[in-house]
Amino acid sequence: MNNFRFLTGGESHGKGLVAIVEGMVADLPLEEKYINKELKRRQKGYGRGPRMKIEEDKAEIMAGVRHGFTTGSPIALVITNRDWQNWQEQLSVSPVEKDVEHVTCPRPGHADLAGVTKYGLKDIRPIIERASARETAARVAVGAIARRFLEELGVVIHSYTVAIGEHHWEQSEASAINWQQVETSPVRCAHAELEKTMMSTIDEDQDSGDTLGGVFEVIAAGVPIGLGSHVSWDRRLDGRIAQAIMSINAVKGVEIGAGFALAGLKGSQAHDVIEPSPRREAKGLPWQHATNRAGGIEGGISNGENIIVRAAVKPIATLANPLPSVDLRSGEKAKAHYERSDICVVPAAGVIAEAMLAVVLADACLEKFGGDNLKETLANYRNYLSNIS
Repeated sequence: MNNFRFLTGGESHGKGLVAIVEGMVADLPLEEKYINKELKRRQKGYGRGPRMKIEEDKAEIMAGVRHGFTTGSPIALVITNRDWQNWQEQLSVSPVEKDVEHVTCPRPGHADLAGVTKYGLKDIRPIIERASARETAARVAVGAIARRFLEELGVVIHSYTVAIGEHHWEQSEASAINWQQVETSPVRCAHAELEKTMMSTIDEDQDSGDTLGGVFEVIAAGVPIGLGSHVSWDRRLDGRIAQAIMSINAVKGVEIGAGFALAGLKGSQAHDVIEPSPRREAKGLPWQHATNRAGGIEGGISNGENIIVRAAVKPIATLANPLPSVDLRSGEKAKAHYERSDICVVPAAGVIAEAMLAVVLADACLEKFGGDNLKETLANYRNYLSNIS
């Protein structure tokens, strides 16, 4: 990302999280309450752990916004960790006299073992703190800025839960999804009956000390044709999106459109037929796709259809009934370290993926349409639409 980029800092139980956002145009209307609405969505979801009862995530804008409008300067955000009061000795920046207990039993499936080995540490705690999904709160705050910008271009992003464990539901047409139902559902499922089954399954795994994974889908509507490019590997929009979604904690697989299902089809069945458009007034183009198996991207370029991204989320690696591990001090068998954690994060992961998709699309739009001021960017965008219609 070269046009819209960000950097986060902070630990799970440290003083807080920070983010620096660069590249947003000036004069974009932006308020803290808009960002905090997205942060609240991230904290919801059946199966979340007790940490969500402690924190009340709110972002404070420290720089880059004046009188409710962006200035074109880097935007600085801070999210305070309320749980910091319980971790001041363990995570003190300054040396402490008291002996702080080391964590030495890595959790299978977590960054613990690889991280502590890579950085040559004797205590896993620094790895735990930074590898924690707590960092994604800062990403959602950044994504809210990108989402606010995309709204000016008519782009809308939603997500829903496709599966939790073995319980699966999906809708082939995004227009048929009841997004109000999704937003009120504890598991972000659009099917009321399956929602109950998913919640019951989460309860069962909590009782047994286990965790659950699943699948979410993110849909971006109103994306203009022509974002990204086929000319170089790192400019392909689908590659950029896949990397962003794959960077979310616990995500182990990403597909766009029909994805892996296309591997089992013939070419005559897999590709989206192009046909004359009876709705030229709606898009300004004389053609349309009969289907959207490509998920809105062909040859690394957005093709004007909805961008559809799906991801598989593995079960959380921190189990109340810990898996076997090894104590790094003695080399002997031991139970893996346990800290309070979520049982299922699939609903929240979908919200985080909305933020990451918004970041990539905002970057691609700024790359395509340019501008230092929102008015300039919108003028470029409208001129582009008039030229291709």
